[in-house]
Amino acid sequence: MKYVDEFRDGEAAKGLTRALQAAALPHREYHLMEFCGGHTHSLCRYGLLDLLPPNVKMVHGPGCPVCVLPIGRLAQAIRLAFRPGVTLCTYGDLMRVPGKDRLSLLQAKAQGAHVKMVFSSQDALAYARAHPNEEVVFFAIGFETTTPTTCAAVQQAKALGVKNLSFLINHVLTPSAIDAILGSSEARRGQIRVDGFIGPGHVSTIIGLEPYRRFARDAKTPIVIAGFEPLDLLQAMTMLLQQLNDGRAEVENQYTRAVQSEGNRKAQALVEATLELRDEFAWRGLGTLPKSALKLRPELREFDAELRFDLADEHVPDHKACACGDILKGLKRPTDCPIFGTACTPDSPMGSCMVSPEGSCAAYWQYGRHRQEQRRSA
Repeated sequence: MKYVDEFRDGEAAKGLTRALQAAALPHREYHLMEFCGGHTHSLCRYGLLDLLPPNVKMVHGPGCPVCVLPIGRLAQAIRLAFRPGVTLCTYGDLMRVPGKDRLSLLQAKAQGAHVKMVFSSQDALAYARAHPNEEVVFFAIGFETTTPTTCAAVQQAKALGVKNLSFLINHVLTPSAIDAILGSSEARRGQIRVDGFIGPGHVSTIIGLEPYRRFARDAKTPIVIAGFEPLDLLQAMTMLLQQLNDGRAEVENQYTRAVQSEGNRKAQALVEATLELRDEFAWRGLGTLPKSALKLRPELREFDAELRFDLADEHVPDHKACACGDILKGLKRPTDCPIFGTACTPDSPMGSCMVSPEGSCAAYWQYGRHRQEQRRSA
């Protein structure tokens, strides 16, 4: 299959592995962070972590918007779903995330809350039009990748005069998370070391390369935007090592078959017309970050669920034994969590990193990474 099979070719992988090993200078150590959970799953699925030279270390990053969503925002959605006459529409990967008192949306539904799983914002719009007597709320979540689809649904609802649909907006911005990691107290103390980033491929199809250039310029941290197939990642890691060896800090695009330098201008314009920056937003693990998330513009306030239902912010701490917060910012690996694979499993998750399909804990569990690391330490 074009654009898939050729990026999984075994002989090509051997050649790229040799190039990666040759680029890893023996007298230095490299710490590379993959920002996207899709990359983490590919690293584990294809055994790429086992192909790395011993002096190349991968640091797992924030992963996915489900992982970084704070429990308080999930609690808001669950409270809404219990309101009479309200139906909450949401993506399937949010259904099993443990919320306040470990109550998930799926469990809330079993207790009588009106929760409907949808595949897109268009499904929520269609449901609202088919059920005019219900107040339908779309629990909108995502990095820049899914933000335009939410905006399209908002604009269509306005054009169609749909009055019973509102949006609980939880769209967050990738560069803000990179800012938080590079500027964290743990990074200043040397507890988190990131020499270069594998940039998120799908996000970059929307925003392009420009938003990352300041990290290369100001923080002297190279970034390579990468695809999700094994050859993509092997090549991207080699490109990062070559930059570091040359003393360069640039934004390079390995994923040229999907990402253009300017991004998707039409999608950017749609987002600009629909959403604006929040003053601040709470992220799981990264804390409250300024100008890091989006909300509906004032002229679209009639579709804002937070205003329509007068929702108050709620701070809910993570489970004390769960290391999700530290894992999301690269301070710990999944196997460093004391409850990984014991009290916390996919069947009984304690944190979002285990239940999200892009979570690093889920990747380690699904592809047996934890068993390999246990054998190494034995």
